[in-house]
Order: sequence, then structure tokens, then C-alpha cells
Amino acid sequence: MTEATLQALDGLRDLSTLKWYVIPLLAIVMYIYATEIKKAREGGNWEAVFAGLTLFGMDFVNETWNGWVMVLSGYSAFWTTPGDTALRTMVGWNIEIMFMFTLAGIIYYHTLSKGQNQKILGLPEKWFWAIGFTAFSVFVECLLNIGGLLVWDWACWNRSFAGIWLILLIGYFHFFAAIIFMLWLKTTKKRVIFISSLYVVAIIMNVIGLGVMGWVY
Repeated sequence: MTEATLQALDGLRDLSTLKWYVIPLLAIVMYIYATEIKKAREGGNWEAVFAGLTLFGMDFVNETWNGWVMVLSGYSAFWTTPGDTALRTMVGWNIEIMFMFTLAGIIYYHTLSKGQNQKILGLPEKWFWAIGFTAFSVFVECLLNIGGLLVWDWACWNRSFAGIWLILLIGYFHFFAAIIFMLWLKTTKKRVIFISSLYVVAIIMNVIGLGVMGWVY
């Protein structure tokens, strides 16, 4: 396995690495969700909460298959996070990233207009912001990669022209596309089923990978 992968596996899910700044970050996430849930209960609109859960569910699936890539290839995950962290939860996931992704879907949702039917530069605003947030997220990832916090060892997943396109499409864009699909569903029941299915897929994969197969990722 690559050096970065071995570093990422070192101290994996070691609770002794926890830092106190995790507590205020957790409080911020809880406050934002409590606020959104309060608004939803008063107004009957759960879309912001659902958007947050959708994006985090997509990331949960992404991080899981990334771990499977590491195990099945015996080489590396597509991305690893070997640097300092308060808690590394998977080879490419840590507690700081998780907090960010719990809020990213809510941030995206609140960039949309009330009717969600405006156009920006000729594009429906949902797709415009999906592209915009994808580009910004990958730009940040490139900075993290240059800084050595986020390591890409695969030739098809790096800062080359071909590698960047793959990161754009299955690293981020599909997160926002999933929210758009969720918003397209017309009933709360269908939306809940869709969001739940994301978590069910990730949980089943981890039960198989971490539990049944005994893999470490």
C-alpha cells in the first residue's frame, strides 16, 4: 500500500486523538439542525433538513466505497487523509470533514430562491449552484491536496485534466444532483424513502466490509 494509505490507517478511529474543538463544532451543527427543524415544524417545509441529510448520506456512501477501493486494490483509496485530525473515521474521512458535510446540503439549499425556479446565466438555479458548489469544493480539495492534507495516489484521480473531471463528477457533483432529485420528488414519504436508502446502502456496505469481511478502512 502507498505511504499515505499506511499513514491514514495509523490511528484509525482512535478516540485518544480527540480534541476539545470537536465539542463546539458539534454544538454548531446541532444548533443549525435544531433551528432548521424548528422552522420545519412551524412551516411544514422540511426541504432544508432533507437537503442536509441527503448530502451527508451521499458522502457516507462515497467514503465507504472509497474504503472498499483501498481494500480491494491493495494499493490505496482514491483519496486518503493521513494528516493530523481530531478523529479519522475512515481512510479518507475525518471528523472535521464530517461536520462540514452535515452542513453543506443546508448551505446549498439556502442559496436557492423561494420558488427554486429562477435562472442564472441561462441555467436553472439548482443546476447553476450545483455546478458552482462543485467547482468551489474541488478547488478547495486541490488546495488541501497541494498542502498534503488530502492525498491522491491514483493516476485517474488527481490534479490532471482527466483526474479533475472524475473528482468533479463523482467527488461532488452527484452530491448536489442527489439533492435536486430529492427536491424533485413530490411527497415527503418518497423523499424520506430516498434519503433512508442512502444510509441503508452505506450501513449494509460497512456491515459487510467492516463486520463480515473484517476489512480495515
